Amino acid sequence: MSGLFDPITIGHLELASRIVMAPLTRNRAGPRQTPTDLMVKYYEQRANPDTGAALIITEATQISPQGQGYLDTPGIYSDEQVAGWKKVTDAVHVHGGKIVVQLWHVGRISHTSLQPDGAAPVAPSAIQADTKTFTVKGFETVSAPRALALDELPGIVEQYRVAARHAIKAGFDGVEIHAANGYLLDQFLRDKTNHRTDDYGGSIENRTRLLAEVLQAVVSEVGAERTAIRISPVTPANDISDSHPQALFNHVAEQLGKYKLLYVHVIEGATGGPRDNIPLDYAALRQRVNAPWMVNNGYDLALAKSVLSLHGADLIAFGRPFISNPDLRLRLHDGVPLAPLDKDTLYGGGEKGYTDYPPLD
Repeated sequence: MSGLFDPITIGHLELASRIVMAPLTRNRAGPRQTPTDLMVKYYEQRANPDTGAALIITEATQISPQGQGYLDTPGIYSDEQVAGWKKVTDAVHVHGGKIVVQLWHVGRISHTSLQPDGAAPVAPSAIQADTKTFTVKGFETVSAPRALALDELPGIVEQYRVAARHAIKAGFDGVEIHAANGYLLDQFLRDKTNHRTDDYGGSIENRTRLLAEVLQAVVSEVGAERTAIRISPVTPANDISDSHPQALFNHVAEQLGKYKLLYVHVIEGATGGPRDNIPLDYAALRQRVNAPWMVNNGYDLALAKSVLSLHGADLIAFGRPFISNPDLRLRLHDGVPLAPLDKDTLYGGGEKGYTDYPPLD
């Protein structure tokens, strides 16, 4: 029986526990979407595997200027951004931590004010999402997207490949492809958002084609042992859904199972909400993959221990608890109450609610 505090080896990484820091958008990147010294401090505070995370997954990080959907989120497409991230990975590694970057293209979840030259966001089909994004004016309704042309898709695949290359140059231990929560790759997967009639729309096989091509490109660039992926089969986040999620994600899992990936990261239920919103046989997905299974959404100590004891997962990702508890592992291990979260400082700002949460005495 595996315990939360037991070590595990995944791919080329030896982790001190099963505790993972989930990706958390905090909107504190600097000019030109570049990691700052404050971000270095934030990740460093959570990097010691004896007190914090055995593995850190960074905040979602755009692969191109077009991939940005929120104010002050970081990228990994420029030399300046790579240099900024190198400071983060160096700081994490000094403490014995491990860190991967989450590669992101938001697709239609953006606003013209955040897009190059004020252009419309892009999507598989020109269907506007019923959701909001974070801009200089606060939370605004996302802009209407345009449908990507067929000849644009190879360029997006190449952007993922280059971003993965940049990640290794920046010192990351791997990359996580963000194919969850209603962003671009997820938009191609779902029949609610993908109404295409070409080779990337219609059947499940066609709707998973872009994801398969991105996965192949990243694996060919950095190796399967450094490639991970995040999926969210039944979340309604960002106005996403599908008529047959079990069949769709069974097929997605089969595509993932072609590689021995670093891990597969699964959001169970509605992101940040009910874990049982739509029935899904997650075990059927897990049986189809050939990688450690990471679970996420509303986990506390009791639930994490229960799932691990039943062999329901290999790794547990904790999100918001890591914001106000940089020493989360220590608190969970010693049974110390968790520090409360300041929700008013989640998105944007400076040190307050970001790097000023004190560790245990």
